[in-house]
Amino acid sequence: MKFYNREKELEMLDKGRHSSFNLHSQMTVITGRRRIGKTSLILKSCENTPTVYLFVSRSNEAALCSTFSESIAHVFNTYVPEEKSFSRLFLYLMELGKREKYNLVIDEFQEFFYINSEIYSRMQDIWDRNRKDSHVNLIVSGSVYTLMNKIFRDYREPLYGRADSIIKLSAFTTPVLKQILYDHKKDYTHDDLLALYTYTGGVPKYIEFFMDRGCTDMGSMVDAMLQQDSTMLTEGKSMLIQELGKKYGNYFSLLAAIAAGNNTFPSLEEEMGKNMGGLLNRLEDDYELIKKKRPLLAKEGTQAVRYEISDLFLRFWFRYFIKYQQYIEIGNFKGLADIIKNDYPTYSGLTLEMYFRQQMIESSEFMDIGSWWEGKKNTDQHEIDIVGIYIDNKRALVAEVKRQRKNFKPDLFQQKVEAIRKKILFKYEIETKCWSLDDM
Repeated sequence: MKFYNREKELEMLDKGRHSSFNLHSQMTVITGRRRIGKTSLILKSCENTPTVYLFVSRSNEAALCSTFSESIAHVFNTYVPEEKSFSRLFLYLMELGKREKYNLVIDEFQEFFYINSEIYSRMQDIWDRNRKDSHVNLIVSGSVYTLMNKIFRDYREPLYGRADSIIKLSAFTTPVLKQILYDHKKDYTHDDLLALYTYTGGVPKYIEFFMDRGCTDMGSMVDAMLQQDSTMLTEGKSMLIQELGKKYGNYFSLLAAIAAGNNTFPSLEEEMGKNMGGLLNRLEDDYELIKKKRPLLAKEGTQAVRYEISDLFLRFWFRYFIKYQQYIEIGNFKGLADIIKNDYPTYSGLTLEMYFRQQMIESSEFMDIGSWWEGKKNTDQHEIDIVGIYIDNKRALVAEVKRQRKNFKPDLFQQKVEAIRKKILFKYEIETKCWSLDDM
């Protein structure tokens, strides 16, 4: 699949390189979830300029340095002294930057933490002493968000404050999804677009997985994921182990419970037992894998809180690949495919809401976006799918989402609108909408 989007990020990287080559060395940090396209973005930005690319695998430091020396020697066609410590090799690279202008890319930078955590403090000293007299465009990236945050945003860490810019890479926007699907299937349907959003969440590597296989509709996407050699079968587990480490088990169980519909604190406590509040907090604050949903404009301390998995792919992966793990273990991929396909109209109705919220965010017209509900559990008498407060803080949008517009009930919706008007929107001019597949 060809390279898409990232114009703003490429512009930032171009500015960093220009400053590095014309003033002095600059450091750019790129973070983002696994498969989000960090390496592709970096290599795209470095095209046609001298680039040393170093991939940090969890290996012996001396062995890594040997591999790195070969890469450096190949780029500059020069002899590179054999070093067994990365800090000494980094010093050589910074000294080299006093004679050469080049990009230095260190991918999976957080892995040094497991190889030799002292590398970061030694790099800090070398960087501070040499950056003003050299022309190295240093770009470091990492997939483990918590570790990258710790390395560069924790004031107690040696590299705190050294990055000239930090770029957090996000999933593709809805217009980019449309462009990709159009390039591969000019007559795509709205349901094709929803399936791509549902199963990938806009993550470039997952989109590439489908497009490279010619999968442009729901059925073919499901069939592609459920092949015996499909990387999608284990992707969720691999991602979580990478982020959470070896002690991922309790977090894994908690995420599975949320995906199964236990999305309130009491129901999670009943499912998981007591003392899981700390796990929830870490999943939300440290790992950013879940988020709290409160009724829009509700106070911080409200008890009406629901939890949801913030990553669309992980939500889908837990909902089907974990819940129906026994199908995978015995190789009954067709059986699981039938379950996913039959459940698609219901499951995709939930992701359609998220799609429209995403479009609202991308419009930059709103200061707050959420849902609203009141009443007893398991009743939707006064539950509204989407509520948005415009940036003028005078107007509000109240919307209901239906896959098929024919299922929209105007009278019932109007009752909900009047309920929310009396409760929280009495100061706002209310705009109402019904959104369906046709509005994507």
